[in-house]
Amino acid sequence: MRDAEAQDLDALLREVRRQASRGDGPDTGRVLDWLHRRTGCHAALVVDGAGTVESSTAGFPRTVLSALAPLLARLSGGQLAAAASRAGGLHVRCEALGPHEPRPVLVVAGPAEPAPGEAALISHTGGVLSLLRRAGGSDRNWRGYQDKARQLRFAVLQALVSGDPLLARRMTTGAVPPLLDAGRLRIHLLHCPPAERDRTARTHQDPSGYHGRDLMVQCPVFREHLICLVADDETGTAGTADGPGDRERGLGAALRRLVREDPRYALGVSGVHPLGATAAAYGQAAHALAAARTAPDRVAFFHGRTRLDGVLPRQPALEWARALLRPLDSAPKTSADVTRLALGMPRSAVACLLGLSRNTVTAHLRRAEQALGLDLADVRCRADVHLALALSSAYPGTEPADRPPPSPALDELLRTERAAAWARTVLHPLQDRHRRTLQAWLDANADAQEAARRMAISRNTVRSHLRGAEAVLGLDLLTTGAGIHDVVHAVRIAEARSASV
Repeated sequence: MRDAEAQDLDALLREVRRQASRGDGPDTGRVLDWLHRRTGCHAALVVDGAGTVESSTAGFPRTVLSALAPLLARLSGGQLAAAASRAGGLHVRCEALGPHEPRPVLVVAGPAEPAPGEAALISHTGGVLSLLRRAGGSDRNWRGYQDKARQLRFAVLQALVSGDPLLARRMTTGAVPPLLDAGRLRIHLLHCPPAERDRTARTHQDPSGYHGRDLMVQCPVFREHLICLVADDETGTAGTADGPGDRERGLGAALRRLVREDPRYALGVSGVHPLGATAAAYGQAAHALAAARTAPDRVAFFHGRTRLDGVLPRQPALEWARALLRPLDSAPKTSADVTRLALGMPRSAVACLLGLSRNTVTAHLRRAEQALGLDLADVRCRADVHLALALSSAYPGTEPADRPPPSPALDELLRTERAAAWARTVLHPLQDRHRRTLQAWLDANADAQEAARRMAISRNTVRSHLRGAEAVLGLDLLTTGAGIHDVVHAVRIAEARSASV
């Protein structure tokens, strides 16, 4: 091979490597321009028998394509592999690319028949374009597969969060994730740079689109969160409620290693839950993550404390909850479901999670407000409804058919010694400055700007104090806001006890 031809082929291979390394699809125009500089001929890539041009050199004479229409149709349909012709006073060389019809056709036009070396270079260019297009198609297929796998994993998470593992199995018939056979799981909520979240999920992904016995789901609401559903077998070797077991392996260990090696990462880990309680596991992981951000190793396990609905006198509390929620039965079920979600996360997050507009979410909440006769924009009203929902979920059952008994007031239920002990446990870790800021924040209806104005400090200082409170309370106050309800009730109980002394 002559030196000039070798140099031309080297240049062509360098262009192939450059485009292949980008992974953003073939730049056929750049290859055609390179061919024009080497041969002096103009070129175009025609992608079907109708003469549709995908790309071409700037001076390509498109008028020749109408004269070549019958020939292009035969090439595109697979009846010919290559052909030479004359059109418009030009010598035209055509070469079909790829194995599948309709085949794209490389059309090269020049004033004279190309020399043998130029003809060989045209043929090599056709082969390179074919390879680049197939590689680009493979990249598109890969991205499409990743998108579908991501959507399916999210659908499985949604079904589990809704408390319906059977629905998750039905959605994945033929490719059921092994997680659904585990029986129990933990949620590991990983905080990481948004740009690295997808890469982390792909690194642990298997050919089925899952993650072995586990599942990693990109949170649709918080771009820096990766929700990891880690299977926990019945023997408990994956750890206890207080931390990981000595024999824990797999994804949980890999996530903690990521956190250990990169200070930008943090990890919150829930306790062990059945699949049907995935929503509760997620809430625990969110609270643990709030504490993990300031922990020395940036890893925190949820240390379960008794919930308020578990210390209230059962029957009177259930009567109060049923009385508060009874009007909600008149609202559409969708409005009730949206309201449940909106009590644990911002409205914009609910909209993103359900694929609704924020205005639609607001409309559903307005219907619930009208039915309940409450202002759900008020943090204390939200806390009351959240407590009532927790009680009705903890003690499910139908109301008696006869006239319901009169319900006690919530203040009366919160006046017990057990409720006071619960409140002391919640608030005890707070420093005075955090307690003052937290009180001002609640008085300002959880508006950090208004709290800052009332305290004559900056909004950033308020948020810094609240972050400090999150860390010691082990409750998420600022991200999902799911922990604010406990704080509202604990402060309410403490204030009532102080007033009665």
